[in-house]
Amino acid sequence: MTKDEYITIPQLAKLIGLSRIAVYNKVKKGEIKAIRIGRNFAIQKRYLENIQGNELKEEDKIIIESAVKKTVKDYGEVLRLLGKE
Repeated sequence: MTKDEYITIPQLAKLIGLSRIAVYNKVKKGEIKAIRIGRNFAIQKRYLENIQGNELKEEDKIIIESAVKKTVKDYGEVLRLLGKE
């Protein structure tokens, strides 16, 4: 483990545009994977793509595809009319 492989909560907060508290809460809830070093947390840089939303998990893709299909089924005509405007 090297120092360059990790970032701190304040660094991540600045990168993703959230407050430190919001990032800390996400870490505590398990939404952001981090390790504890003493009183601080460190986030592996390899998780940044996922955290920033640049990488989707397969289950996320399935959920999104399902939502799109439902939306098109329920509101297809409205979407077509809006597309003509």
